[in-house]
Amino acid sequence: MRVCVHRVNSNQIPGTADGDLVAVEAPLEIRLHGRPAAVLMRTPGNDRELVTGFLFCEGVIADARHILAIDPVEDDGQPMGGAAVDVRLDSPSRGRGIERFFYSTSSCGACGKRDIDSLAIRSPAIRAQPSIPISLLQSVADIARRNQPLFAVTGGTHASALFGPDGALVSLMEDVGRHNALDKVVGASLEAGRIPLEGHVLAISGRVGYEIIQKALAAGIPSIVAVGAPTGLAVELAESGGIMLAGFARAGSMNIYSHAGRISS
Repeated sequence: MRVCVHRVNSNQIPGTADGDLVAVEAPLEIRLHGRPAAVLMRTPGNDRELVTGFLFCEGVIADARHILAIDPVEDDGQPMGGAAVDVRLDSPSRGRGIERFFYSTSSCGACGKRDIDSLAIRSPAIRAQPSIPISLLQSVADIARRNQPLFAVTGGTHASALFGPDGALVSLMEDVGRHNALDKVVGASLEAGRIPLEGHVLAISGRVGYEIIQKALAAGIPSIVAVGAPTGLAVELAESGGIMLAGFARAGSMNIYSHAGRISS
């Protein structure tokens, strides 16, 4: 969306009025069989994939076929330019497993969790994977960096890009929330019947927190390369979960934080 800004520098106050493009952030309320379950602050677009990936990573569904319909709630008077969808599952009992009843900001992957136990990983560790050429990791990081149209015009979005074992780009999603972008990628992969994503590589912008590792484990993604740094807990979870985690992927170099033995020359 376009907003009015005043461009200033030390020699020109108050500056020159101009227009600027900023990323859109708006709430999406998810209802399960009419019951409020979660509110996600996201960038509109690919909402179906977002909802599917979110429910999968939360353990509510295990297959895209568990979702019978995702219906928009019309004329609901949502504030802040928001929207609502009602999800019908093949069994209403599936919805009882969701533990995130309230509000998740675009920067919070754990908002709405009610206790520490609910943050624990439910996914099994990823089994042994073939080695990955360092040139492939460098290539996917570069491709992801060059294919972010929303970031190019706003500077305000994150991206998750999924690559196949051959390094070909499978899907790329942008959002104001890094975990939303990953949920969109996971949702698209689930709908395409590609999960578990054995042999695939995930490239993400920004830092890597534990919630990114959790979602990658749920989808069976064995390798992650990020522009930013990981947190200590993310490194621990990647190590125990069998994920090769690389960070600071810039200008032909990167740091390998877990499972470095899987990198080949």
